Amino acid sequence: MGRNEGDRLTVADIVAVLRDRAFALLVVLLGLPNCLPMPPPIPFVCGLLLALVAAQLAAGRPTPWLPASLLRRSIPQDAVKRAVTRALPILQRLERLSRPRIAFLEKPLALRLIGIVLIVMSLGLLVAAPVIGQIPLGIAVCLVGLGLVERDGVVVVGGLLVGLVGLLLSLGFVYAIFAGVEHFF
Repeated sequence: MGRNEGDRLTVADIVAVLRDRAFALLVVLLGLPNCLPMPPPIPFVCGLLLALVAAQLAAGRPTPWLPASLLRRSIPQDAVKRAVTRALPILQRLERLSRPRIAFLEKPLALRLIGIVLIVMSLGLLVAAPVIGQIPLGIAVCLVGLGLVERDGVVVVGGLLVGLVGLLLSLGFVYAIFAGVEHFF
């Protein structure tokens, strides 16, 4: 295909470098688009991909499996550098506040339970109110992922609590739709 390996990074390269933190970073990346108002297909697609990643975490896989077509995709290295440069100040602030806490959340059983909860949150993204309804769940998913990256159980628990609020809002939206349809008929 004639691409210069030095100019682009494949998704497979990035996952290989991240090793045991690949799940956590994928969770963050799939949560980020939902932290801002987004048009309807984005929360749905992110929710489906998050469900795939979370199911693997719940199953106890050591590293995430991604479709070969996605692993072959590449990203220009300069785009990766720009993204890292923008994210670095935020991550450095988080790192100063974050430290390994509530260590039992790193145990395999706890990670599987977190995977199950992330599956539930991903389902919440599928039914979230359009445009802004996904924001609480997006923030929750990012907090859980960042807590896993930093091995900070306090951040993970905070994300789970925000996720509970987001799920309640999504369930309220679904209930309102069904109640409205029932009332109409």
